Amino acid sequence: MEAFWAAVLIALFAWWFFTGAILLVVRRADAGDQVAHGRNVFLSVPLFALGFAGLWVSSQEMTVGNAYIAFVSVLLIWGWIELAFLSGIITGPELRPCPDHLTGYARFCRAWDTVSRHELLLAGTLLAVVVMTSHAENTVGLWTYVILFTARISAKLNLFFGVPRINTEFVPIPLQHIKSYFRQGPITAAFPIGVTFLSVTAALFIERLVSAETSADTVGFALLTALAVLAAIEHWFMVIPLPDAKLWRWMLPDTTSSRQDQTNEL
Repeated sequence: MEAFWAAVLIALFAWWFFTGAILLVVRRADAGDQVAHGRNVFLSVPLFALGFAGLWVSSQEMTVGNAYIAFVSVLLIWGWIELAFLSGIITGPELRPCPDHLTGYARFCRAWDTVSRHELLLAGTLLAVVVMTSHAENTVGLWTYVILFTARISAKLNLFFGVPRINTEFVPIPLQHIKSYFRQGPITAAFPIGVTFLSVTAALFIERLVSAETSADTVGFALLTALAVLAAIEHWFMVIPLPDAKLWRWMLPDTTSSRQDQTNEL
């Protein structure tokens, strides 16, 4: 049980810490010079490479240590891609807000053009992770990426089709146009599909967790279960009015005054 609770707490902390760290870097870049976002993405490339190196090394054998390394390695890979997206470096060719008159398929195509390069990078990285771990003994890294990938695609579709609650507080300056593609309103079929998939995934990992015979398996399935549950909870944040932004708001700098100062100088 100690191994289980340690893994759950580490997964929870890693989810909170990596999200907060990315938001912090992006928020500081918003208050910086015009190349701050690009500079952050470039300087963090070694972390991206370290993630792949850690995934490759840890996938060769299933141990407690390798389960943690694989999990954190994928978070490094995923975190760099998200940083590149939030920084406006890897998004899509369309950088204009969505016209009010666009609906249906035309609106979807326009929305795709705003994020296409990011989505293709996510899919390409998924393929790379699958190839690296296809015959590996330790598949914690693979399933970690699959959960993150599925949850992110589901979340974006829900924001596009409509959810009752949308938090745009942390949308950075380079992505202000993307808010025009969000739709606040009743949930659609995309929400129960996404939540059900993540919930069933969590249940399957719980079943494997209960039948785990080694400490390494216990840690691995505990990490995956916790991540799947967190992904499902994040979906519910789009429906239930909970102050989830407070989890990170206290640690982020206020860029309002900085931007106002820059405007005054001009």
